[in-house]
Amino acid sequence: MFDWDAVWKFIVSPFFLQAAWTTLWLSVVAQLAGVVLGLFLALMRMSRFKWLSFPVQVYVWFFRGSPLLVQVLLLWDGLPKLVPGLLFSQITCILIAFSLNEAAYMSEIIRAGISSVDPGQMEAARALGMRYWLAMRRIILPQAARVIIPPLGNEFNNMLKTTSIASVIGLEELTGTAEILGAPTFSIFELLIVATVYYLLLTTLWDYFQRWIERRLDPEYAAKGGRPGRRPGQKSWAQRVLGFGNPPLESGELIAGGHGGAR
Repeated sequence: MFDWDAVWKFIVSPFFLQAAWTTLWLSVVAQLAGVVLGLFLALMRMSRFKWLSFPVQVYVWFFRGSPLLVQVLLLWDGLPKLVPGLLFSQITCILIAFSLNEAAYMSEIIRAGISSVDPGQMEAARALGMRYWLAMRRIILPQAARVIIPPLGNEFNNMLKTTSIASVIGLEELTGTAEILGAPTFSIFELLIVATVYYLLLTTLWDYFQRWIERRLDPEYAAKGGRPGRRPGQKSWAQRVLGFGNPPLESGELIAGGHGGAR
């Protein structure tokens, strides 16, 4: 029978609060590392030199084509067999695996964002005497950010939930904590409910923060003097959280939204 007492006992337990903090900082560090590495991979992928672009294609093919759980186990169990004596700690293993995996996805997101900027922007910057890296930093990337930020936010939302994979090697994040605390009293299901509540809390808070970032990058929002408002076709908070009732896109809206920053 379902034990509600176990749920109320652990809902504000310091063990779960510590586990939620572990989940949060693991997600932040892995996402930041993935974004930085993904940026360099995206630029390499867009290079005209095959010796730069081809290794990135293989990298993206491997990390996007194989399960993250397998990648974690390869680092945790497989690497010490290939290199005797090389054994990562649980946290180090998870951070490396998550960062490398996220970099593969972020490289494609960043590459798409950069490609959405009118090529004439780079040509104009070079004509003004800017070097490639300076033009990329001051002209291209700020405009591409409007395209990159929404999927980046979705990737971080997914990262918060993906940290549950760390439980397979014994790391005490939310899912691992629920399994460890619930095993002695056979109340794993009840404590997984508690873990779910924390996951929903973290992802909901991030959803509000992501919407704030997107509004700050919206030219229409800035034109209104920073007053919040919903653009045509923009989802409400309930639609974004619950995932249904999405408003239809108007004709040409996607194209206009994707290239608005290039003008």
